[in-house]
Amino acid sequence: MDGDRVEIDGGVMEGGGQILRVSTALSCLLGLPLRVRRIRAGRSQPGLRPQHLSGLEMIRDLCDGQLDGGEIGSTEITFTPGKIKGGTHIADTKTAGSVCLLLQVAMPCVLFAASPSELRLKGGTNAEMAPQIDYTVLVFKPIIEKFNFTFDCDIKRRGYYPQGGGEVIVRMSPVKQLSPINLTERGTVTKIHGRAFVAGALPIKLAKDMASAAVRCIRKEIRDLYVNIQPVREPDNQAFGTGSGIIIVAETSTGCLFAGSSLGKRGKNSDRVGIEAAEMLLGNLRHGGAVDDYLQDQLIIFMALANGVSRVKSGPITLHTQTAIHFAEQLTKAKFTVTKSEDEDSTKDAYFIECQGMGMINSNL
Repeated sequence: MDGDRVEIDGGVMEGGGQILRVSTALSCLLGLPLRVRRIRAGRSQPGLRPQHLSGLEMIRDLCDGQLDGGEIGSTEITFTPGKIKGGTHIADTKTAGSVCLLLQVAMPCVLFAASPSELRLKGGTNAEMAPQIDYTVLVFKPIIEKFNFTFDCDIKRRGYYPQGGGEVIVRMSPVKQLSPINLTERGTVTKIHGRAFVAGALPIKLAKDMASAAVRCIRKEIRDLYVNIQPVREPDNQAFGTGSGIIIVAETSTGCLFAGSSLGKRGKNSDRVGIEAAEMLLGNLRHGGAVDDYLQDQLIIFMALANGVSRVKSGPITLHTQTAIHFAEQLTKAKFTVTKSEDEDSTKDAYFIECQGMGMINSNL
């Protein structure tokens, strides 16, 4: 069998968990046996962390596959996929490992299952170094559904660093094929809204301070729009532990969505948290692309699987996106091209990501 294993170097380019997510999802979908070496070689703590391991175990279980080298700290795994099946799949990081990253690895697979799926994902919902669940619901979901599928995301309980303890249930039905997307018209910003939250032992005043600092920061640049950021206290029965943060979303006339977010932590001034999120949003609006910098890399695997040509206009291509493209091309027959946008407005730094998708067909349906 080993002669046919696809060899993946987990230490190149971005060198993190994303290489593992993209390559194991594609391995599962395409029925390609895989060996990944030098896992997360680019990180301060190389090898599998709890969230990567629980993601791998979920993929193994949802396709009755075989996983070797699946333990914490392991820098090499081999994976032999089986047939993707629907039903209920549980992944629990038992830490604040991100449920959103678990969703990234599982979602492409269950789209090509034989029957509907329910993913029960446990861990951190609003954690560092990963999308917040609010981003998944407010930005990722409406855009990714343009590939012609829908999913339902039910936030049962929020979980924060360091304990996690959050739970999200995602339900979706399989598709025959994914349609390509065209996200190239930015339009004008029509609405800016968001939520600043506290949970556990923290006073609502922190949320109010984050919200007003963010609003003041946005006002300096965008004067003619009402900016509505709600300060909220998460109900105790819907949050585990103590946490705070903010997410702000801008919507445009063409249905594009951009976000900025930030998390509070001990010793970090709440104004600073609000300003960080506002500056991230403003940065995402300046480059003239039609998607924000955090959605870029999450679109790649879907563009590769879709049937036809997808085009996305983005800001500067992130290392995460370059990495996703590299491995999507290595594992599928999809072909990507990236070109600089020759806009009249030279202040903009925008690019077109184009992909001729492989046209994956769900043979289980």
